[in-house]
Amino acid sequence: MVTVTALEAELLEVAGSVLDPELPVLTLQELGVLRAVHMRGANAVEVELTPTYTGCPAIEAMSLDIERALHQHGVREVTVRTVLAPAWSTNDITDEGRRKLREFGIAPPRVRRESGPLTLSLGPTRTHAGDTAVQRQPATTDATEATEATEATGTADPIHCPHCGSADTELLSRFSSTACKALRRCLACREPFDHFKEL
Repeated sequence: MVTVTALEAELLEVAGSVLDPELPVLTLQELGVLRAVHMRGANAVEVELTPTYTGCPAIEAMSLDIERALHQHGVREVTVRTVLAPAWSTNDITDEGRRKLREFGIAPPRVRRESGPLTLSLGPTRTHAGDTAVQRQPATTDATEATEATEATGTADPIHCPHCGSADTELLSRFSSTACKALRRCLACREPFDHFKEL
């Protein structure tokens, strides 16, 4: 078991308070991408950061913001290291992060009950039961698609509209403002909204 010193815990809190550049309502700690801070000398630290997905364009901005925050806190030498294992999952988002996403108008990802690979299959784009005019999308290997198929069989919670709370929503696009979000529309209040895809 790795022992975390009081100073490392303090610096982890400082680094964790940095806002995510793509979702500035969340801190890196709430997003769950900040893994650890290790002292590497009298005035040097190494920060472990896991991207939400390999090739995430925000990782460089996150690293620079962490360095800036720790320099302002008095740390002279900061190294941010990208770690890919264990991989980040939307389950790493804290409850507070999920609450903030919802308040910001983004449907938070649902908690995945099992880990491991996702089974991929075609599925409907609407999440409510009883719709006979179900729309279909072309085959992809997107995790959202597997989630949609699971919803159709009733084995997953539906995606609720962050504006009115309705579960009567449909998928408009598998990709939204960022690759980790899908664009959906509520069929009750008719408002579009982003959904943070489950990974």
